[in-house]
Amino acid sequence: MDEQIEKWLFDIRIAIDEINSYFQDGEKRFALFQQNQMLKRAIERNLEIIGEAVNRILTKDPTIPIKNARKIVGLRNHVIHSYDSISDENIWAIIINNLPELQKDIDKLI
Repeated sequence: MDEQIEKWLFDIRIAIDEINSYFQDGEKRFALFQQNQMLKRAIERNLEIIGEAVNRILTKDPTIPIKNARKIVGLRNHVIHSYDSISDENIWAIIINNLPELQKDIDKLI
């Protein structure tokens, strides 16, 4: 595998690990997320990193099998360019439903 792609895959993995680390007790609670502005911004930043890394991977090799890759890049663009219309519920759904699946995909590729 190309060294740059491998680096970007590790960047994705690190960003996912950081998001998971924000919930120290392992329990993810929407109310905690929703009430903590710093937590929301930290998670959004990591989602930006994930989206940018996926975009770079797709640009270099569009055959790399990352599920929902275009949606991940679209989320990154939404967080960056439409920051004032980010829904807490949508970000939370991504954390709970999509990140675990993405983590499995990335682990397989690494």
